[in-house]
Amino acid sequence: MAAVRVSGTDVLLSVQREAEDSCPGEPTMTANANACWSGSQARVWTLMLLLGTCLLYCTRVTMPICAVAMSEEFSWNKKQSGIVLGSFFWGYCFTQVIGGHLSDKIGGEKILLLSASAWGLLTTITPLVAHMTSVPLLFLTILRFLMGLLQGVHFPALASLFSRKVQENERAFRCCTVGCGSQVGTLVIGAVGSLLLDQYGWESVFYFAGLCTLLWVYWMCSHLLSEKEHTVSLEDIAKGFSSSRQIHVSWKPLFRKASVWAVKSFCL
Repeated sequence: MAAVRVSGTDVLLSVQREAEDSCPGEPTMTANANACWSGSQARVWTLMLLLGTCLLYCTRVTMPICAVAMSEEFSWNKKQSGIVLGSFFWGYCFTQVIGGHLSDKIGGEKILLLSASAWGLLTTITPLVAHMTSVPLLFLTILRFLMGLLQGVHFPALASLFSRKVQENERAFRCCTVGCGSQVGTLVIGAVGSLLLDQYGWESVFYFAGLCTLLWVYWMCSHLLSEKEHTVSLEDIAKGFSSSRQIHVSWKPLFRKASVWAVKSFCL
């Protein structure tokens, strides 16, 4: 029997072909859901997703900016401050694969807005939770862990959304443009957050980032999505976790490829 060689590139190309086949109108969810954006739609969506990624990092970096001021107010030592800061990434590492799977099933735009509304709200209420509880260390650690869980789905959802909505010859440009929001967001909150921290206290940094995120979600729901598109029911989520068909992938040949280990080493 002839041996079949499978490379990581082969798997990626097969996924790419499926996305391209569905883009012109062969539906996997609905016909409208998989129709590629027009030129004007793509520009608006790229701009708004760039802003959304910017806000993602604005809310993510609020705690590092305010860590020193919060440590002084709540009498945290370096170990306790590190626990709060590190708890975000414990949550972040758990939802990468789940986020991509759900996005492929029920739509990346739904996952993006649902998660953004949640982590925007958590950011806004962080100062309230810190002042209302007698053990702020515990509750802020839990909040940051939840923030990580919710933000972990963002980039997988973007990848799923672009594979369905953006033409192949524009995909790299759109992805890179939206990805720049991570650096822009860090710069913005670093500058604006420092001014707010100095003038109005650390609470204002969380209010600023959280409320801006909620405004962004509201604008997206009001102007870019129909009511059906931005509504996610429990039934939709249940369908997302159900598997309609099993796809067999030969993992052993993939892990023998040097390129796969290079990507894993870069991520670590």
